[in-house]
Amino acid sequence: MKETNKTCGLNSRKDQQDMQDAEIRDTLNHIRNKILVMSGKGGVGKSSVAAYLSVSLAKRGHQVGLMDVDLHGPSIPRMLGLMGMPQPSVHPGKVIPIRYLPNMQVISIEPLLGENKDVATIWRGPLKIGVIKQCIADMEWPELDYLIVDSPPGTGDEPLTIAQTIPDAKALVVTTPQEISLADVRKSISFCRQVNMEILGIAENMSGLQCPHCGKDIELFKKRGGQVMAEQNGLRLLASLPFEPDIVEGGDMGNIDSLDNKQLSFTQEFNKMVDQIVELTA
Repeated sequence: MKETNKTCGLNSRKDQQDMQDAEIRDTLNHIRNKILVMSGKGGVGKSSVAAYLSVSLAKRGHQVGLMDVDLHGPSIPRMLGLMGMPQPSVHPGKVIPIRYLPNMQVISIEPLLGENKDVATIWRGPLKIGVIKQCIADMEWPELDYLIVDSPPGTGDEPLTIAQTIPDAKALVVTTPQEISLADVRKSISFCRQVNMEILGIAENMSGLQCPHCGKDIELFKKRGGQVMAEQNGLRLLASLPFEPDIVEGGDMGNIDSLDNKQLSFTQEFNKMVDQIVELTA
């Protein structure tokens, strides 16, 4: 009897997994492009790039979804000034992401963690894998041109789960120019190649600061590191994004209106990157 119960339990779990896999396939079938924004280490501006990319694509008229699966450091809601909670769908077990723009919706783990946003999320690998897969399966996205996924840094369980769950995702790898960041990004490139994930290109962030007094470029974290690494690995350098105090301040305040200021060097360079991504995914 015990052996029979054990077998029934295994069959039940397998049935649940098969059902979830079917839901994931159904969800992904009506999303044209999936882009995984990743980095070798934290603190390089990966989440900022994911958020700004999503908004820029939406402002070009595309239907966009943004999924924040950086489970230990979800920052997308604060960066966008996003309020509210995902709402239950009329379809059982499904959830509607939070609407940010008429043609852009967002889902993040942060609204689900309770009121105290400073409490650490202490989860082991199997739980993180389950949360990510459930997040993908349970979302009721509309027909999307782009799903942008903000992945945790590194090459651990989370990006591996996304790569296995969304096998046609393409990677946008974010780095800063200095060698300590580039060393970790090389691991991210190796990761993508091992799991057969196409790399759209490299975005070099924090690439210099223009002095507000004399206008001279200050190389805070060196320069051209991302370009050299891209050339060495046969990849595209999509952008060299400079420091821009207005962008930083706006992100802290949950306001990204600075992206509309075409006089900013950051905005000009970022828009060139978005143009390339649209062309590469057409």
